[in-house]
Amino acid sequence: MIKVLATGTFEILHPGHLTYLKKAKELGDELIVIVARDSNIKHKRKPIIPEKQRLEMVKALKMVDKAVLGSEMDIFAPLKDIKPDIIALGHDQHFDADALVRQLRLRGMMAEVVRIGEFNSGKLCSSGGIMEEVRRKFL
Repeated sequence: MIKVLATGTFEILHPGHLTYLKKAKELGDELIVIVARDSNIKHKRKPIIPEKQRLEMVKALKMVDKAVLGSEMDIFAPLKDIKPDIIALGHDQHFDADALVRQLRLRGMMAEVVRIGEFNSGKLCSSGGIMEEVRRKFL
């Protein structure tokens, strides 16, 4: 069985998230998703929706076999339990795939890292795009 791992904040679920997770699921047999902890999100504003609620939303998606919150101390800690064969990165995620592979190897993990390609999604397929449209229409 091929385990695929996907990660993200999943703030304001939208079609871009669904496409990312569908494409990740197509890479293997089981899709496990790590939902970012509020305290670990540093590359963008903090989420409005609390981490436990974001986790419950991701768990409810039919393509997701299992979803967990990430570790607040070590982002690699959950990977030791999950033991993914493939880590699927979204096209817009702020991970350097080569650096991630090096960090995995240093920890004795042999997972392959795959970047999910960009797709024609439109401006409402990102949380930022949705928030901008809400501001434009209602503020």
